[in-house]
Amino acid sequence: MDTQTVDTTDFKFPNQTALYHGKVRDVYSLGKDLLVSVATDRISAFDVILPRAIPYKGQVLNQLAAHFLEATSDVIPNWLQAVPDPNASAGQRAEPFKVEMVVRGCLIGHAWREYKAGKRELCGAAMPDGLNEYDAFPEPLVTPSTKADEGHDEDITPEEIIKRGLATEGEWRQLTDYALKLFGRGQEMAAGQGLVLADTKYEFGQVDGKIILIDEIHTPDSSRYFYRYSYDRYLQDRSQPLPKHLSKEFVREWLMENGFDGHGQPLPVMTDKFVQQVSERYIELFEQVSGQKFKPAANDKIKDRIEANITTYLEANA
Repeated sequence: MDTQTVDTTDFKFPNQTALYHGKVRDVYSLGKDLLVSVATDRISAFDVILPRAIPYKGQVLNQLAAHFLEATSDVIPNWLQAVPDPNASAGQRAEPFKVEMVVRGCLIGHAWREYKAGKRELCGAAMPDGLNEYDAFPEPLVTPSTKADEGHDEDITPEEIIKRGLATEGEWRQLTDYALKLFGRGQEMAAGQGLVLADTKYEFGQVDGKIILIDEIHTPDSSRYFYRYSYDRYLQDRSQPLPKHLSKEFVREWLMENGFDGHGQPLPVMTDKFVQQVSERYIELFEQVSGQKFKPAANDKIKDRIEANITTYLEANA
């Protein structure tokens, strides 16, 4: 493939104090209060960064996150201040809560695996008896997790969050309220696109004691969507095909089909054809979830473009 991608960045901006390379984003700290987040084309699955970058994936994630942050800014203030480049966002630095607020609308994924094993409580949230996989919960569940020092995130209960000082009781109530309101807005927006928002996660931070929404929301990397027609069809007749996912679940499925599930096996070779398929699926995700036509940004000198646009933004706001 001759399409250029952003595998990693290492820019040097005025007043830069730190650079953090996450699984997908490169985050630049500038001065005391500003963060610039570059959404690269890296892709991860099973907590492993895969060996090839995906054309336009970073643009899809960055623009979708901006779309949903703007659409939910009346629910809670967020960190975003500007989108200086299709792959970059700039905004307010916050002190993050070390908890991810996972909201689940139906019994799938990790929740289903725990339920199938006989558990009827997840992270302190009760799961009713008599449910089948994919069934909707009577009300969305908040099932928080906290980052492990290494490896996978860990389930945690509200009581443990408060006991460990990750949030006060009042902060926990506020985080829960925000998470459920955001999920409700996400479900409404998904329904308008013929989709079901099945589950997602939110991250929050504080600025001068005020809680704000940080990171991304409602993107395919942090959320699981189904096409409504396939979801309803399956619930009515379990002999029908499983609901059609609109998430990066297809990447995990491909990896498992090729002998990799994140437990030390060698990564399968990502062919040009597969990389192209993943790129096309992310573009499909963007258009289906946002209701907007995807407009690919020029990528002949993609890193130069990103650096120049961020620099222009910083100079204009110095």
